[in-house]
Amino acid sequence: MTGSMSYPPAVVPSRTRRVGEAVLRGLQAIAGKENVMHRRVELQTYEYDAYGEYSLPGAVVFARSTDDVVQIVKLLGRERVPFVARGFGTNVSGGSLALDGAVVIELGRMNRVLEIDVADLCVTVEAGIFTADVSTALAPYGYYYAPDPSSLKASSIGGNIAENAGGPHCFKYGVTSNHVLGLEVVLPDGEVVWLGGKDADPPGLDLRGVFIGSEGTFGIVTKAILRILRKPETLKTMLGAFPSLEDAGNVVSAIVAAGLVPATLELMDQNVVTAIEDALACGYPREAGAVLLIEVDGLADGMDDLVAQIAAICRDNNALEVRVAADEAEQEALWRGRRGSFGAITRLARNYMSLDGCVPRTMLPEALRRVRALAAERGLNVFCTLHAGDGNLHPLFLYDDRVPGAKENVEEASMTVLRICAALGGTVSGEHGIGVEKIEAMHYVFGKNELDAQRRMKDAWDPEKLCNPGKVLPGA
Repeated sequence: MTGSMSYPPAVVPSRTRRVGEAVLRGLQAIAGKENVMHRRVELQTYEYDAYGEYSLPGAVVFARSTDDVVQIVKLLGRERVPFVARGFGTNVSGGSLALDGAVVIELGRMNRVLEIDVADLCVTVEAGIFTADVSTALAPYGYYYAPDPSSLKASSIGGNIAENAGGPHCFKYGVTSNHVLGLEVVLPDGEVVWLGGKDADPPGLDLRGVFIGSEGTFGIVTKAILRILRKPETLKTMLGAFPSLEDAGNVVSAIVAAGLVPATLELMDQNVVTAIEDALACGYPREAGAVLLIEVDGLADGMDDLVAQIAAICRDNNALEVRVAADEAEQEALWRGRRGSFGAITRLARNYMSLDGCVPRTMLPEALRRVRALAAERGLNVFCTLHAGDGNLHPLFLYDDRVPGAKENVEEASMTVLRICAALGGTVSGEHGIGVEKIEAMHYVFGKNELDAQRRMKDAWDPEKLCNPGKVLPGA
C-alpha cells in the first residue's frame, strides 16, 4: 500500500549512489560492524517512510550517542556523501527518504530520558525516544508532554522537532515549537552546538526557532530539553453530531468567537465515521454528516458550566446529538476512533493519498465545500479529518494504482487542494511538512524573493548541501 501524494519522477534520482568500501569500513569502525547495513535486502526496510515512495539508501548506520553522530557526519563530509537522520519513518511527506543514495543515520537507539527537572518544568531526552514515552516517564511525577501527533506511539521526538509536529491538542497548547526549550544539534560539518536551553528567554538570535521545522536540512538534533505541564485536574470529552460538514465547521468558529478554548476540536466527515465504525466500532453515530470531538480540561470548578456552554453552541448550530463521555472507558473509545481513523480508511483500498493543508478557521466551511466539489468533479471518494481548531485539514483520497490514470487523477486533485488552501489565505502544510511531496507547492505561498531568502538560510547552515538534500525548497 502506498501513501500520500507522489512527486514528479525527476525528484527521486534514478541512480543509487554506491557507498565505497572505505566509507563502509569507516562507518563500521565508528558504530560497530553489527550497526552498519549495506546489503540491498537490509536497505529495503529503509527505502521508504509513511509517504509511500521509494529511494534506496547507500547505507544505514545506527548511532548510539552524540559522539557517534559527530564522527559519522565528519566521515561522510570528508567523503562528500549525503546523509539523512531518521527515527521511525512515520514522516508522511517524504522527509526521511534517502535521496541519491544518501546514508541513513538511524537515531532510534538514542532513546533515553536523561533528566526530569520538575523544579524547572522541563525534561531532557535523546532524539530517538518515542513521543508517547516522554509522558509515560513523567506520569509518576504528575506531569506530561503536551504535543500529541496521531503517531505519538510510533514517532520520535527528533522527527517531531524536524517537522514541528502538531496534533489534536495543539489548538490550546500549541505545536512542538511551543514546547522545546533547547536542542543539542550536530551541524552538517560535525560541530556540536546547543540552541536555547532551560532559560525560557535566552539572549542572542533565536536559532532554536529557526532549526525547529527545518525538516533535518540544517543539522541533526541529538538531545532536546522539553517543556512539561502539570496534568489537568479534570478532563471532559464531548462528541457532537451534525447534519453536515458545514454545520460542524460553523460550530468551531462559534466556539472560538465565544472566547472558549477547548483542548481539542477534531472534525470527521461521514465517510470517516463509517470507516471507523466498520473497523473499530467506537460508538460514533453513523447517520451524522460530520462529528466533532471536543475535549476540555482544567480546574474542576466551573468545568460543568463550560461543557454546558459548548453543548448549547452545538445545539444552536443544528447538532443532531451532543454527548459527554461518562467515564474513562468511553473517552478512550472516542479517542481510539480518532487516532485510528487513518488506518480505518486506508484498509479500504490498495492506495491512498493523504493531504495536509491549512486555512483560517473561518474559511473551513468554504474549504470543505470546495474539496468535496473537486472530489465529485474528478469522480473521487474523499475522507476528511481535521484539526479544526487551527484550520488544519486532511482530505484523503483512495485509488488503485493498477487502474490507468488513477494515480495521476489523484495527484492532480491533491495539488488542487493545496491551491485551494493557499487561495483561501492558508498554507500548504499545517503539520506534515514539505519534504519532497510539496516542493512545487511552495510556489503557491512564497514568491521568488522569499524562496531565495530561505535558500540562503539553508546555504548558511549546510554550505556543502549534504544534510538531507532535495527536501523542502525548490532548487535548493
